[in-house]
Amino acid sequence: MKTIETERCILRAFLKEDAEALFAMDADPEVHKYLGNQPVKEIAEVIDDIKSVQNQYQHNGIGRWIILEKSSRNFIGWGGLKYETGLRDNFSYYDLGYRLDRNYWGKGFATETAKASLEYGFTQLGLKDIYAAAHSENKGSINVLKKSGLKFVESFPYDNFIAHWFHISSEEWEKAS
Repeated sequence: MKTIETERCILRAFLKEDAEALFAMDADPEVHKYLGNQPVKEIAEVIDDIKSVQNQYQHNGIGRWIILEKSSRNFIGWGGLKYETGLRDNFSYYDLGYRLDRNYWGKGFATETAKASLEYGFTQLGLKDIYAAAHSENKGSINVLKKSGLKFVESFPYDNFIAHWFHISSEEWEKAS
């Protein structure tokens, strides 16, 4: 996987050495407030997640990246693109996503890395469309998607909540860039 740098961040592949930082983030109930309220309980769950993302790199040529703060090399969270096959019925697509440690919320890191992920998807992977979903009550995530150029398409039921569905095409991205 290619490493990407933004003004303040480094995005790189998931490594097994990321397990402790990922566990600390994903064990935080606030981080999981809009993700089904199921924070991880054991580090083995995170190790399985790391393996799953690494498998996505092999099979799909893309998967989420670890986000590090460039100046300190501190763990911020993860973000990027993923080939998604299970969220929407009978519809596979490239999904933009992110999850940050609570200490980094509200500082523009999610938007900065989301924009870099879109650029990578459209210029390096040649994607025509990128989608994203957010819990309808997650105003922070919805704002990140809008600031990154995605447009609201529709709402849909998912698990026990309503999700908002967003989209951006390569043509829309190029016009906005």
